[in-house]
Amino acid sequence: MNPMLVVLAVAAAVSALCWIASLVTKDTSWVDRIWSIVPVVYVWIFAAGAGFADARLLVMAVLVTLWGARLTFNFARKGGYTGVEDYRWAVLRARMSPGRFQLFNLFFIVLYQNALLVLITLPALTALEHPAPFGPLDAILTVLFLGALAGETIADQQQWDFHARKRAEIEAGREPSARFVQTGLWRVSRHPNFFFEQAQWWLVFLFGAVAAGSVLIWTVAGAGLLTVLFVGSTVFTESITRSKYPEYTDYQARVSPVVPWFPKRSVAVAEG
Repeated sequence: MNPMLVVLAVAAAVSALCWIASLVTKDTSWVDRIWSIVPVVYVWIFAAGAGFADARLLVMAVLVTLWGARLTFNFARKGGYTGVEDYRWAVLRARMSPGRFQLFNLFFIVLYQNALLVLITLPALTALEHPAPFGPLDAILTVLFLGALAGETIADQQQWDFHARKRAEIEAGREPSARFVQTGLWRVSRHPNFFFEQAQWWLVFLFGAVAAGSVLIWTVAGAGLLTVLFVGSTVFTESITRSKYPEYTDYQARVSPVVPWFPKRSVAVAEG
């Protein structure tokens, strides 16, 4: 069968399951639970379309599998597969009428995000349609992808360790010295995990661009729309964090939003 048709069929089935499950369980985090899984399936479908004989597609599939395994592990240890709903959906549900939220659930949470999960993997379709030898540029992209994967792993572990220490302090009856993570990679970026996550999918796009011999290809839509999604998510997440922790405003003034960069001096120190 045509690999693209197979991917679309799988995506349609997954979308239907996510929507039905969200209605039955009244939990809208089902797309979150398949987020790190279905892109792996899609890229391997494209690799199978080449008979597992295209080196570039095989490397892309292995790299996306590593991405998926890491993200699945991090999501699982946070309780993502135990029925815990993303706190942001609860905030939105409280701000919308039931009917408006269900429309948001169907069209944005389920359909849009599942479509995006297809789009970010379509550079593999480009590679399938433009078979070419695996070359030096592909090797460089592989190293960069592994570097971005390592960066995201470190950022998530630093966040995990911080929350473990914070929880221990609270359980011991002590006030934590910091209420949100600000050290390590989080000292140079407010969202280093977001930066490295997006970098990996831009690198996936570049694999397709190398195969096609041009960056002017329509499959850039996936990485581009993913970045737009992360921008919106970051703004919304930070608005919630700022409402909980007033000192987050100073952190925002000092530290780069996403791209790691040298932090500024503390606003309080500068004004003093």
